[in-house]
Amino acid sequence: MVYPDTFEGFMIESPQQWSKFSKKEFKPKKFEDRDIDIKIECCGVCGSDVHTITGGWGDPSVPLCVGHEIVGKAIKVGPKVTTIKVGDRVGVGAQIWACLECKLCKSDNENYCPHQVDTYNAPYPDGTISQGGYASHVRAHEYFTFKIPENIPSELAAPMLCAGLTTFSPLIRANTGPGKKIGIVGLGGLGHFAVMWTKALGAEPYVISHTPEKKEDALKLGAKEFICTKDKDWSKPWAYTIDFILNTSDMTNEFKLSDYMSTLAINGAFHNVGLPDKPLPQIHAFDFVSNGAALSGSHIGSRPEMIKMLNLASSQNIKSWVETIDISEVGCKEAVERVKVNDVHYRFTLVNYEKAFGT
Repeated sequence: MVYPDTFEGFMIESPQQWSKFSKKEFKPKKFEDRDIDIKIECCGVCGSDVHTITGGWGDPSVPLCVGHEIVGKAIKVGPKVTTIKVGDRVGVGAQIWACLECKLCKSDNENYCPHQVDTYNAPYPDGTISQGGYASHVRAHEYFTFKIPENIPSELAAPMLCAGLTTFSPLIRANTGPGKKIGIVGLGGLGHFAVMWTKALGAEPYVISHTPEKKEDALKLGAKEFICTKDKDWSKPWAYTIDFILNTSDMTNEFKLSDYMSTLAINGAFHNVGLPDKPLPQIHAFDFVSNGAALSGSHIGSRPEMIKMLNLASSQNIKSWVETIDISEVGCKEAVERVKVNDVHYRFTLVNYEKAFGT
């Protein structure tokens, strides 16, 4: 590796061999005035990584280095960077660039910018394909680079940068707070954050899951109730009760959505952040009418929401539930294969980058 001209990462060559990683060099985008080079310390493993490398969300650009829950040290900053200095411990999530000029960007909705660039598997305006955090370094725009609070360990901060923000943003936009009942569908990497954020914001979390074995974890995380969808007529006692449902499951295509919609209070919403490979199931218009319900979704979150989330985690000592794995060909393979079958409690963070890259 000859930094800064090339970085090094663990990459896949095809979705047919989606868990076969090999260490390769790649060229980053051109360094610009508001860019920051980050020497990576660790990176979370996200369900998005698996959906991408398997081709579930479409054919990836290969060779590809995934990973968008990145924590490391800023080692170079552009001349127009004002928010980060060399030596800062920083994080980068699932978005790495946007135009910052359109009406969406100017209204703190840069996560919906039509010109946005994802942290990996996306083309920059110059045609360079972005590469992610299973790598020695990442080059990021300062607007999408965040200081990590001192009291949050790097391996726990990493999953917050995608899974954390993806659940925090819709909760904030739904005005989650005291007096609100929030349903969280699925208790996994996304769902465990949703429970902790909901409780920290003063609302009541209700975990809705088909896995009764997760009840104990749900209550430890702060859930007020555990609702098991395997129970007969499970939704009937909860009719017209829940103000907002945050669906973190990526198997919604197998749901009987009318049951979930029926639990919503008047004008409640069933909001999707879990993104299955397959289309959502059919639903009748009448399933929305009885309680004025809505079906919605969202994409990660904004910079102000990321900063607010990290400050909340810091002030309330909120800790991700994380297992660590050393980054290597074998480690990357183990991590993505276990995420694919939900064999994780509840997030993985890849660590020991110094050993892998010698940087």
